[in-house]
Amino acid sequence: MLTIKKYAAIDIGSNAVRLLIANIIEEKGKATRFKKSSLVRVPIRLGSDVFIKGKISKHNAERLQDTMHAFKLLMKSHNVLKYKACATSAMREASNGQKIAARIESDINIKIDTIAGEEEAAIIAATDLNAYIKPDKTYLYVDVGGGSTEFTIIHNGTSVASKSFKIGTVRLLNDIVKNETWNELEYWIKKQTTNYDKIAVLGTGGNINKIFKISGKALGKPLTYFYLSSYYNTLQTYSYEERISELDLNQDRADVIIPATRIYLSAMKWSGAKDIYVPKIGLADGIIKSIYYETVTSNTQ
Repeated sequence: MLTIKKYAAIDIGSNAVRLLIANIIEEKGKATRFKKSSLVRVPIRLGSDVFIKGKISKHNAERLQDTMHAFKLLMKSHNVLKYKACATSAMREASNGQKIAARIESDINIKIDTIAGEEEAAIIAATDLNAYIKPDKTYLYVDVGGGSTEFTIIHNGTSVASKSFKIGTVRLLNDIVKNETWNELEYWIKKQTTNYDKIAVLGTGGNINKIFKISGKALGKPLTYFYLSSYYNTLQTYSYEERISELDLNQDRADVIIPATRIYLSAMKWSGAKDIYVPKIGLADGIIKSIYYETVTSNTQ
């Protein structure tokens, strides 16, 4: 007997807003499978408002509302049974974030939960990392976002330490990350990894996914520190316009990819990692799993 249900995850990030619709495939005698059905990404870049002015502009508030309305219709068309919408750093820090979320719930009937960095890291960790890691190895898991980056130490298949830092691609683009924050991150990574002889980095986020795709590496194979640093140096020789026209990057990727790569390289350098693995998972995947295993509250369509 085979049953298929559809769940949806909405990730309202500082750089982009995403809707992931997944098929939940249950078959007697087999492990439940989670298969992506549809992924829609809209680069609203809420963080550019919030991290400089402290609130979301009227224009971007309207764009977010329109996007949520479109997502509502898509979920209805896909016959989604359950969904959860999570907002991260930008909505969390915006002075008008709760007001905008309340209006979206009232007008569109989509409830938005604003989550803390630690909760974001926990939801991401709900993804089946065991499919990507070796249980006898140690990893530094780095999930780079627009407003913050989540770091988790995974030793022998278990998360042993986790912390969120306000270092993200949109913050870095706007030059509002203090040296003290970088120093705190360096200290934390070195302190948490000093007792391990060998460590690898697990990198998630749209930018590292794009770099991995460009590399042509087979799924499951790592990128080396040398490759990533070489690509980082290459990116900086091109102007923003050239990265779009000659490197074929989308306009909302062509600027943030440089600060994102800097974060991954810093994590590798301070942990002593020579390789970075790219499992292509993130917050939306974690939300889907968390809905299924009922470790978070969800909403019905």
